[in-house]
Amino acid sequence: MLAMGMPFSTSAADNNLPQMGESAPGANAKASLAKDAVCTRCHDESETAPVLSLYQTKHGVRGDARTPNCQSCHGESEKHLKGDPNVKGRPQPDVVFKKGAYEPSDDKTRAGQCLTCHKGGARSNWDGGQHQNNQVACNNCHTVHAPADKILNKKTQTEVCFTCHKEQRADTHKISTHPIQAGKVVCADCHNPHGSAGPKLMKRNTVTETCYTCHAEKRGPLLFEHQPVNEDCTNCHTPHGSNIAPLLRSRPPFLCQECHDGAHASGTPAGPNSAGNQNGLAISPSANITGRACLNCHSVIHGSNSPAGGFLQR
Repeated sequence: MLAMGMPFSTSAADNNLPQMGESAPGANAKASLAKDAVCTRCHDESETAPVLSLYQTKHGVRGDARTPNCQSCHGESEKHLKGDPNVKGRPQPDVVFKKGAYEPSDDKTRAGQCLTCHKGGARSNWDGGQHQNNQVACNNCHTVHAPADKILNKKTQTEVCFTCHKEQRADTHKISTHPIQAGKVVCADCHNPHGSAGPKLMKRNTVTETCYTCHAEKRGPLLFEHQPVNEDCTNCHTPHGSNIAPLLRSRPPFLCQECHDGAHASGTPAGPNSAGNQNGLAISPSANITGRACLNCHSVIHGSNSPAGGFLQR
């Protein structure tokens, strides 16, 4: 029943107002679809790119008051709707995301539209991040109108990342890799593409912290620790793939000798009076180097808790 003194109207505008007994979500949906209809009367399934399939995504749940309209992302675009006497043809919308009939808006404008809703959390470090600095916008990776966004699916996420990161794609086809091709490990398991306080968009502050989320047995603390392990796992390993197992940057003993270039690596210790030797080292090479098998003896290379493990031996 109408309140006393309230005017009664049957104008078209009132059709978008909540009706008696109509729930708030229903009213939201009706008003939201009315705004969308301004765009969808032209932009329908005849478009080259899918448009109406937006309603199969979270962005199309019109009963949720937080859900955006077409205008929330593309702007009110009054000139695009009504025309501009100063422009030949139909002017472009306020914000264009993909190249088509119009040139796309700049990356900061496009990303800014998304960041009005998608704030904080994993996106806190977007400003100044490597992707932003390289003029990558959200829609370069995400597909909003498609029912399934490839970047959010483990089986297809790497396809999107590898469109730019081709060197990493090549690495995943080497003999020793993380199970990336199997879809068990994907880029977002280690990297935060929206920005990071750590290097190389790592999810944690350092490379080692990120690796320890899976390789917890290497974390320690250990009685005897190997310094390169504490510094950075990539001192020895290349995470995307290698032709040397297990994901090593080069083959021992050459990898070991990048740091261990002292007496024990170049020769057998000898007395100070050895012939032809002024540094206390024999001229003949070490048997360990000849066998190229540092790990035969130094087998717990990541660290040891054994009281006799000072040299990382078994």
